[in-house]
Amino acid sequence: MLRIGGILKDAFKALFKKPVTVQYLTKPGEMVPVPERYRGKVIYDREKCIGCLLCIRTCPSGVISVTEEGKVSFNLDRCVFCGQCGETCPRKAIKFSSEFEIIVHRRGSLIVK
Repeated sequence: MLRIGGILKDAFKALFKKPVTVQYLTKPGEMVPVPERYRGKVIYDREKCIGCLLCIRTCPSGVISVTEEGKVSFNLDRCVFCGQCGETCPRKAIKFSSEFEIIVHRRGSLIVK
């Protein structure tokens, strides 16, 4: 059986707490704070890539494919942003930005080479 007094006590405490929700773009040009280890849009450095293709083996979504030059490309419309590709890359050629607004007009714009 639930304790009614405990529920009312918790509800009363919650009335005076600061809200957790952050307003989105309250001022023009102001960005929403993002946690330090947030995984947003993929940043791929072709110069650092050695073509080992470890990232392809670890990607659970099948987002990464091989290009003609032996490098890789990322199809972000299927990416789950798990970060496994960046963890397994021996040269740290794959990183994640804090950009969470990945909005495009054409689907082909979501391919990172």
